[in-house]
Amino acid sequence: MQRSGARSAPFFSLGMALGVGILMLAGCASTPPAPPPSAPVATPVAAPGSPGRLNPFPVTDRFLYCVPFARHVSGIDIRGDAHTWWGQAAGRFERGNQPRVGSVLAMPATRSMPQGHVAVVVSVLDARRILVSHANWGMDGNTRGVIHERMPVIDVSARNDWSEIRLMNTGGTFGRVYPAQGFIHQSTQTAARR
Repeated sequence: MQRSGARSAPFFSLGMALGVGILMLAGCASTPPAPPPSAPVATPVAAPGSPGRLNPFPVTDRFLYCVPFARHVSGIDIRGDAHTWWGQAAGRFERGNQPRVGSVLAMPATRSMPQGHVAVVVSVLDARRILVSHANWGMDGNTRGVIHERMPVIDVSARNDWSEIRLMNTGGTFGRVYPAQGFIHQSTQTAARR
């Protein structure tokens, strides 16, 4: 009897340890509850005295595209696919090749981005480095349809005109070179309202 009991105790302890370990791992794999819909995302507001202002974007658990995010955060009211923004901005908004906080970086349609892409400039670090916030950037389920805040972007164009850029990915490295059309700037009224 005792011999049988001696064997069952280590088995029981091993079984308990495995069960506790599995429960702990299951807790790591669960998705935390989403914040309430009214809570704003911590999109930075431009420093006082800077030309642009940024609106916080409400938290959502829905798949989010770059266009509604950029329109809301920047206040630049352009509709339609991202690749149409540059052309639509002509005559309505100032456009240029130098970033400003609150401006929208416009990217044309390419084979890998058939709808183009737009991102909002949240910080200008120097002549060739900025930070953007944008949505729906990436190639997998963890990066598609979500907001990416303060993502580094570097100008790699030969003329320092922001016509070729690289964006840092979630792995912390800069990806391939993408074409860019330029920056659509907030109107003075948009910037002043904020």
